[in-house]
Amino acid sequence: MTIETIYIARHGYRMNWVNDDWQSVTGLPRDPPLAEYGLSQAQELADYFLSLPEEERPTIMLSSPYYRCLQTAVPTAQKLGLPLYVEHGLSEWYSPVAPGTGLHPRPASAAELRTYFPEIDESWQSIYYPSRKGEDVEQVHDRANGFLRALIPYIEHKFGGKHKRVLLVSHAATVIALTHELIGDRNLPLRVGCCTLTELQRKPGETELIGAWERKRLADGSHLKDGATREWGLEDIIVRDGKVINDTGLPGTENAADSPVGLQVDLLPPEVLAHV
Repeated sequence: MTIETIYIARHGYRMNWVNDDWQSVTGLPRDPPLAEYGLSQAQELADYFLSLPEEERPTIMLSSPYYRCLQTAVPTAQKLGLPLYVEHGLSEWYSPVAPGTGLHPRPASAAELRTYFPEIDESWQSIYYPSRKGEDVEQVHDRANGFLRALIPYIEHKFGGKHKRVLLVSHAATVIALTHELIGDRNLPLRVGCCTLTELQRKPGETELIGAWERKRLADGSHLKDGATREWGLEDIIVRDGKVINDTGLPGTENAADSPVGLQVDLLPPEVLAHV
């Protein structure tokens, strides 16, 4: 059995958008939790999935390790009775760090995050890590491409073809890049709101992994009481002289190692590596 449907959701409304005095629950910088409104959106997302016929619901879900994404994913995991897998390949997009300013933050392991979210299943090891040096627009698409080429066959192999429908919970830029790669169009205009949902189905008879999916809905907010909110698109990125403006790294990480990075090939069997 192969994966037939991929759902992709963005996290809910962030606390730092309504309160400048927010605190990181995990202590990780740049990792705001959801606002109350975002928590309500996460419940609405879960209620939507629960309302679907059983044969349309996701049977496996993976989330970015950032707190807001895990908060978004937990209600669905609880209502559908699914384990929650943490995958760094779904992490936030950061623009490239300015030289000499250090590295971007990286969330903790699944084992550590399980302290906050007991729904997390530690048996899943992340198969991809983005560079803490940040990414330009092309690089976040390349990350999505490499990640998906491994993820889809890995799920099929690891679980013996058990899962036909997958839910990924991530961030706006990453959601856009994943969608672009699955559809096969990096120029597709797309703006993604909080807790909106993208649904893609594999084209009949298609054996390719990239560009092999049909759009059923794109960043749709019809399951949310207030519809799509706080929409974001790649056109919102600040660019100067044709390049993404650099960001600053975290103080104290100037000499830190940027590791691990990229596809974790040691975790993948030959049957999966044949696709990447």
